[in-house]
Amino acid sequence: VHIADQYDQLVQQLGLSVGGSQKENTVKAPMPGLVLNVLVQPGQIVQKGDALLILEAMKMENVLKAVSDGVVKTVRAIKGSTVDKGALLLEME
Repeated sequence: VHIADQYDQLVQQLGLSVGGSQKENTVKAPMPGLVLNVLVQPGQIVQKGDALLILEAMKMENVLKAVSDGVVKTVRAIKGSTVDKGALLLEME
């Protein structure tokens, strides 16, 4: 039996739930929003949990963090731009 409250269900709907141990080489927008700030640049080494960028959605600031250690390959997100759900924001090596 799995019990989920409204917040667990919202996390699942937004695609923010953690899963699998497969290394992810891309960071995509979990929801439509506005890119408030890009905190990394290409070539920068990041560790698991480091903040990558800030996305504003539903009047809340959401800090997107690295899910694993790596190096930022490309940054596609542009500060001040709007993005759709699933839009490619960063690529990692």
